[in-house]
Amino acid sequence: MTVITEGPANTAKGQLSSLALEITGQCQNTCASHCYAQSGPSGNHGSMTRDDWFELLDQAAGLGVVMVQYIGGEPTLHPYLPQLISRALGLGMEVEVFTNLVHVRPSMWEIFARPGVRLATSYYSNSAAEHEEITGGRGSYARTKSNIIEAIRRGIPLRASLVHVLEEQQIDGARAELRRIGVTGEIRADRVRAIGNGESGGLPVHNPAELCGRCGTDRAAINPDGVVTPCVMSRWLTAGTLRDRTLREILTGPEWRGHMATIPRWEGSCIPQTCTPAEDSCQPSPGGHEGKTEGCNPDQDGSDCSPAETPACNPKY
Repeated sequence: MTVITEGPANTAKGQLSSLALEITGQCQNTCASHCYAQSGPSGNHGSMTRDDWFELLDQAAGLGVVMVQYIGGEPTLHPYLPQLISRALGLGMEVEVFTNLVHVRPSMWEIFARPGVRLATSYYSNSAAEHEEITGGRGSYARTKSNIIEAIRRGIPLRASLVHVLEEQQIDGARAELRRIGVTGEIRADRVRAIGNGESGGLPVHNPAELCGRCGTDRAAINPDGVVTPCVMSRWLTAGTLRDRTLREILTGPEWRGHMATIPRWEGSCIPQTCTPAEDSCQPSPGGHEGKTEGCNPDQDGSDCSPAETPACNPKY
């Protein structure tokens, strides 16, 4: 790969401003019903080395990227996560770590507490049995809850996401519990998308209508092998690999343009503030799940959408 510092690459609608970096496919949990990445204990960190990620971050800074999200799998299992966070901060980027908070090493708390770093996590129920039925991780409820409380105690910004997986899942109880233990940031909910482990119910495999409708507009995603896609959800829409081309070359290439044309675009006024739809509030694109094509996500916590406050698909809020 070659470092570049030339002008910004344009995506389908405007300048690239954020990246989702899926640095590992390894995870302690086995979310068999909904993990879009099909991660688990047998996953690996892919072929991207630490220096490859460093070079990508340098390229991203040259393209005007101001925020990176480290995701997985479980990003805290990657041996170089502290260095990757430091590299991004040194380039003037903000950082979000999307973690299951099952286990946090003492040294990681110091990294998470640095200015410019925030956390995001998934929460499923105020019932330990129900939460662990979904995650497949014994003890995951108590560990995640305890580490949410620790993050709040340390003053680390944190948002939480609820995924409606089970028929009678205690979503409202989970939201109330998060508020009770001190989560003041956004808490949003969404259905399971028919992507990865969520592919079921008769919907076509690799169905673009299952996406939020804003993939690739100002964000891109990179998987552990350096493959670039419009977002972590649209992982089958591969536009090229950083082993062969620079990020700018991929984002301005014919494969990227072709993928942008295949994604049904959301044209409504309620723009989601995040863009990891299996875990956040990105709403269905036109023709998506159960024909929902209008209005805000009905699972969110009752707050009005404020599309003017933030750019679309930017997970920094």
